[in-house]
Amino acid sequence: MATTDPTWDLFRSFLAVLREGSLSGAARRLGMTQPSLGRHIRELEASLGVPLFSRASHGLIPTDAALKLRPHAEAMASAAASALRAASGAKDELRGVVRITASEVNGVEVLPPILAAMRHRSPGLIFELSTTNRTENLLRRDADIAVRSSPPDQDALVARKVCVIPIGLFAHADYLAAAGRPKTLEDLTRHALIGYDEETPYIRATRPADMPYRREFFSLRTDNDLAGLAAIRAGFGIGACQVPLGRRAGLVRLFPKAVDIPLPIWVVMHEDQRSSLRIRAVFDHLVEGLAAYGGSRAGAKLLTSGA
Repeated sequence: MATTDPTWDLFRSFLAVLREGSLSGAARRLGMTQPSLGRHIRELEASLGVPLFSRASHGLIPTDAALKLRPHAEAMASAAASALRAASGAKDELRGVVRITASEVNGVEVLPPILAAMRHRSPGLIFELSTTNRTENLLRRDADIAVRSSPPDQDALVARKVCVIPIGLFAHADYLAAAGRPKTLEDLTRHALIGYDEETPYIRATRPADMPYRREFFSLRTDNDLAGLAAIRAGFGIGACQVPLGRRAGLVRLFPKAVDIPLPIWVVMHEDQRSSLRIRAVFDHLVEGLAAYGGSRAGAKLLTSGA
């Protein structure tokens, strides 16, 4: 039985060891000394009455108790980070930290110029940009705003469908000059195709039935969308990417009528964030910027419709 209530500092050290796999790595991550970090782990184990790690030649191995504790520690970390962001600026000020989560492609290729425009207009803002294809939990406050390709299913979240971005097939002009331009969809099987490694339900649902864009035909397989985009730009072969990105990169679009896959874009936030001027302002700016990127005329209306 616990003799004292463990503090957040102990859980923070525990989470760092879990993520780094060693005391030395966790100490570097937190800017602590290794003895101090080891003392935190021992104090947490004593407080909880269970061992959390066992030693191995390559580091520390979490026990079953540690693995069960992990989601609770991560929730505490999210809450602590959210509290720090909330304290970074008053609710009625356009200053402070706003954390945004988006897919890898949108986070790297689409959002930076949109955020740059916002930062130029409101220099008191600080952005944290999490680029991940995982859906981060806004209810747990992992982020303040999310840019997603599907609407949320939780009632406590506010969402705006900003636009539908078409996805098409593209190739670099140098590749087409060397390999020739395919005249039919069937011709794609004779080209160097860039595609996924693991087929997702979204791919199965949106892939044209008559398009031989399947794993067995790919010359480069990757589930990293940025790697796929880089390969298209490098002239490796033919692959799928967002039409605005393909045009921006000067790539050649192939079969625009036959391959035009819709990618809906939603901007989402927790309903409690509507009272924060900076978060609402960033939300509206993202709606406006993404609508312009996607060529949607609905963006301005969405800004005035209320969240």
